Parts: sequence; structure tokens; C-alpha cells
Amino acid sequence: MRTVTRTSLAALAVLLVGAGAPSATALDYDWPLDPRPSVARPFANPQKRWQPGHRGADLAAAPGQAVYAAGAGRVNHVGRVDDRVVISVLHPNGLLTTYEPIDGPLVQEGDQVGTGTALGRVAAGHEGCPASACLHWGLRRGSGHAAEYFNPLLLVGAAPVRLLPDAGGA
Repeated sequence: MRTVTRTSLAALAVLLVGAGAPSATALDYDWPLDPRPSVARPFANPQKRWQPGHRGADLAAAPGQAVYAAGAGRVNHVGRVDDRVVISVLHPNGLLTTYEPIDGPLVQEGDQVGTGTALGRVAAGHEGCPASACLHWGLRRGSGHAAEYFNPLLLVGAAPVRLLPDAGGA
């Protein structure tokens, strides 16, 4: 039985408001793998949009392991991107979670999913993965050149939160 993690509204507000994202709504988010995976390669957002980075977190998995929707929303994309199958879910707060590489998708674009809905299975062969397989889990708002990437571990309370100094003065 999967246990859903209730993301604290405060942590979600830091993610959303701190990045100028849409206003926060209380949503349930959970890990996209069960049991809770280890992070094989962490999120590393570059300082400049055009610089290389790792805009997601690689979660250690077994080939064929079930992948679940991290939160409720609408399936935005199911299909090939370069050499792998990617699934994305658009959540009511405007955030988009992505899951790759996927083998045997179980959902179609437009499907409504809940937290914990099975999306497909982890495919082996994710480049740079130090485990037998990895799920690359991403989180962003927007698309194309306007996309803003966030650490998906914030959704499950497993990422460090860094507070910035108040620019307002004393």
C-alpha cells in the first residue's frame, strides 16, 4: 500500500512564490517510485539558462519498476523525445512533472490521474545513471525558452530549502 506524503503548504509556497510561480494550492505529492528510492544523481540547475546542468533528479530503480504520478493532474505528454519515452503530468497549480525513460506507458495524453496512478515502467539505459536503471524525475513551470526548472525533491520534502536574504533592507 502506497502512503501519500502531504507536502507542507509552507514548503510548496517557498517553491512556488520564491520562483515567481502561480499561487500555491494544497496538493498531495509522493515519490514516483515505491519503495522510496535513493537519489542517484541530484538536481543541478545551471546559473544561466543556456549552460549545461541536470534539470531533474535521477532516482535509482530496477528495470521494469512501476512509475507513479507524483501528484494529481492531467497527462500532458506521452511519447518519444529523442531516444526515450517521456510522460509529463500538468498539475492544477501550473507545475509539470516529467518521468523518463518509460517503457510501456499505461496512460494517454489527456487522462486525469491521481497521486499514485501507475504511468508505466522504468526503462533501462538512462545515460549517466550509476544504478541498473534510473528514473529521471523533473519539475518545471512553463515550456520552451520560458521554462523554469525546480528540484522535484521539493515536492516530497527531501530537498534542501535555501532562503535568500530580504532585499528590502533592514
